[in-house]
Amino acid sequence: MSHTTRATQFLQQQGIAFRLAEYAYDPNADRIGMAAAEAMGVEPSRVLKTLMATVDGKPVCAVVPSDCEVSMKRLAAAFGGKSAAMMKPADAERLTGYHVGGISPFGQKKTVPTVLEELALVFDDVYLNGGQRGLQVLMAPGDILRALNATAAAIVA
Repeated sequence: MSHTTRATQFLQQQGIAFRLAEYAYDPNADRIGMAAAEAMGVEPSRVLKTLMATVDGKPVCAVVPSDCEVSMKRLAAAFGGKSAAMMKPADAERLTGYHVGGISPFGQKKTVPTVLEELALVFDDVYLNGGQRGLQVLMAPGDILRALNATAAAIVA
């Protein structure tokens, strides 16, 4: 597995400290983030999933713990919008340049507004996708906010 992805290159260019973790990706897993947490032996709330959505028709990125579900009402409110919907997988892949199961919030083809679930801020470090299936980056939540110019908000149900 290559450890050089657009996501890791982005983080290096930003001067953000991170560590890599690999796991055996299961393409048949119903919940990819939960499967990653189990494969790495990490509590699911520390493994964040990257979700692509739209708010009032505009693309956004939501980063939430893998054991949580996004509230569309809260997601829309976090971006000052009225309605939110999950992006179709093919649209998410086209927009980000990553494959589903390997979508990272870092190094996406098109930069979109991003929100981090505030529950992630209780941890010193969290895992999130490193830009390919089976690769995670471990980093501080504050660094996620800084690298993505993101906001933190309560967006889970």
